[in-house]
Amino acid sequence: MTRSTVLIVGATGVVGHAALEHFAALPKWQVVTMSRRQPESPPGFTGRHLSVDLLDPKACAQAVQAVPEVSHVVYAALFEKPGLVKGWREDDQMQTNLAMLRNLLEPLLRPGHRLAHVSLLQGTKAYGVHLHPVAAPARESQPRDAHDNFYWLQEDLLRALAAREGFGFTVFRPQLIFGDALGVAMNLIPVIGVYAALCLELGLPFSYPGGPSNLLEATDSRLLARALAWAAETPAARNQVFNITNGDVFVWRHVWPTLAQSLGVRMGADEPRSMARFLPAQAAAWDRIVARNGLRAPPLAGLLGESHHYADFCFGYHAKQAPPPVIVSTIKLREAGFGDCIDTERMFGDWFDIMRSKSLLPPLAR
Repeated sequence: MTRSTVLIVGATGVVGHAALEHFAALPKWQVVTMSRRQPESPPGFTGRHLSVDLLDPKACAQAVQAVPEVSHVVYAALFEKPGLVKGWREDDQMQTNLAMLRNLLEPLLRPGHRLAHVSLLQGTKAYGVHLHPVAAPARESQPRDAHDNFYWLQEDLLRALAAREGFGFTVFRPQLIFGDALGVAMNLIPVIGVYAALCLELGLPFSYPGGPSNLLEATDSRLLARALAWAAETPAARNQVFNITNGDVFVWRHVWPTLAQSLGVRMGADEPRSMARFLPAQAAAWDRIVARNGLRAPPLAGLLGESHHYADFCFGYHAKQAPPPVIVSTIKLREAGFGDCIDTERMFGDWFDIMRSKSLLPPLAR
């Protein structure tokens, strides 16, 4: 069997880690990972890892020179500032993310390389969800939302290079992404799991900590990984932009009882609580939980990354009234041939089970 080689950039992140696990299980693919930190590789992984700072163009060129066999790229790297949300509007953060992608792609297009396809990640900020109400459903065919965004900078670079060099690309716009990666900018599974464990430790009910709820969609990182593998070889995905979600909708307040059941904790009445403030203040309590249960979880700061700030944004902690629904159309992706889906409530239970199996969360209370 002829094997293609995929370079997964940002392999320690929530998307990159899921992509690593999925591509590594496919016989056709040889996997090379790239990130500053060593990713947690699946059992039996035989690929290579490149430890690279994407802001260093010389380091990128040297690393890429060692893997001329790379034919496909999954670009899941991301630069975010401390505190997360404020940086979404700042030009230096946008330029940093542009430079990272450019530093990777330019050496991959030099003579001797054979780049065929790049997958790039965006999200619902492409529709301005962080700035104003968006059309429901948001569609890929809409004109670009008129705001500065590193998505547009990266996409314009990718389109220009693809047109010049003849490789294909696919851009994915997932809704809220969920997985088991730790210490990342935007993954709510560790946040919710730790919050539940701390509530149990402190004798608090597992109350919904957010503000007014709105209708949302989720994207399981495993589903997105399957879509990335599909897009890498599917002509209908070439040079296209796709929304992607699990296929159903949810409301945080309505799903909270299911989360409580999956985590084995007692529900309580709604109680607005900032995860960005509450969780860091409980570092000592988390250390006690880790020690008592023999967990292999890191200290709280290393587990959360910036995701506790993301939680306040997603839970609507600062909202004064219920925001409009955030719904994207996935018809274009289905018509192109990718129709996979997963029940969102089941997804949450899956991820909490996975984190417990890895000794990252305490076992269910008996």
